[in-house]
Amino acid sequence: MTKPQITLLDGGMGQELVHRSGDAATPLWSTQVMIDHPGLVAQVHTDYFDAGATVATTNTYAILRDRLDRVGLEDRFEDLQLAALQEAQAARNEFGSGRIAGSIGPLRASYRPDIHPPVQEAMPLYAEIARLQAPHVDLLLIETVSSLTHALSALNAIKDMGKPVWLSVTLDDEDGSRLRSGELVEDILPIAQDGAAALLANCSAPEAMPAALEIFARGTLPFGAYANAFTMITNDFLKDAPTVDALSARNDLGPDAYATQALSWIDMGATILGGCCETGPAHIAEIARRLRAQGHTII
Repeated sequence: MTKPQITLLDGGMGQELVHRSGDAATPLWSTQVMIDHPGLVAQVHTDYFDAGATVATTNTYAILRDRLDRVGLEDRFEDLQLAALQEAQAARNEFGSGRIAGSIGPLRASYRPDIHPPVQEAMPLYAEIARLQAPHVDLLLIETVSSLTHALSALNAIKDMGKPVWLSVTLDDEDGSRLRSGELVEDILPIAQDGAAALLANCSAPEAMPAALEIFARGTLPFGAYANAFTMITNDFLKDAPTVDALSARNDLGPDAYATQALSWIDMGATILGGCCETGPAHIAEIARRLRAQGHTII
């Protein structure tokens, strides 16, 4: 029996940058590290390609006008977007192959569907990001989608930009059949079918992924997951807008343990795997090693 071909994403970027820089996390998170340490983003991308990843996700997740405006840097929105795109391109050029996914993070804050703008307000903001990224990437990746409003806003804004769009939702860590908003994952299916080229789950506990993947399998889109290795993101955490240093890494999700969970998702039909926050090149390398050992082709 022919083994399915697997697209292998990279792992976490923001936390990896913070760890490598040795700097304390700030409200600008990975953007601040990129400003302070030019070239470090490209190095991380290169390490992921070397580990076996075939997709580099740009360090643009947190380059949003609202986040920059809080620290007086809104006028740097375009040049920071382009800087991140150029670092991904430099790594891909050096490696010689691979795709680039333009990351589009949530407006206002991650995991906070309660403060996401209404659809009509959000759409032009997402469209502006996508127009900047589209000429420089192979696909657009809407990440950490925590509500149906978020999904509708971002997907409707960018689905006609001429690049494939991957839609990735973030799940309730204790109930993977629900988004962080409490809405049902199954209600994302008709939204995704209208413009997305793949449906994913990200930045949630790996234990939450199987429930979502079972639901994704009812649709017709390619699907997959890339989990984080944070301790549970609690409701108390979600009441504020803290920096990620308020979260801690799990000590039971090293490369071996994480790869075991990730490869189990293939049995559910997943064909796109990777890692999110607190996973690194070693996690991706172990997934790649096991995929090859099991006879899968990584594409």
